[in-house]
Amino acid sequence: MSRGKRQTRRPGRRRKQPKKKPIDPIEFWGDPSKLPSVEQNVRITLDPPAVVRSLGRPPLSGHHGVAEHYFKAVYDRSVALASALAAAGDLIEPDELMNDRR
Repeated sequence: MSRGKRQTRRPGRRRKQPKKKPIDPIEFWGDPSKLPSVEQNVRITLDPPAVVRSLGRPPLSGHHGVAEHYFKAVYDRSVALASALAAAGDLIEPDELMNDRR
C-alpha cells in the first residue's frame, strides 16, 4: 500500500478571498421615493391586552390567572417597545408617552 503525499496547509496561511463588490443601497432596499407617505395617526393604547382578553380566558386548565398575568406582562412590554420605536421614528412626541400613562 502506498500513500500519496498529503497536502497540508501551513498554519497562518489563508487563501485570498475575492473582494466583494459594494452593494448599492437603493438596489438592495428599493427606491425610497416609491414608499407611501407616513401617517402621523399613532395612538398608544392604555389597555394592551383588551383585544386578547375579549377572546376569553386562556385554555390552560387550572392556570388561568397565572397565564393571564404573564400574557398581560408580554402585551404591556410590547406596547412599551412599540411606543419607544414610534417616538424614535418621530411618529409621536416623547412627551405624549408620559402624558398617556398618568
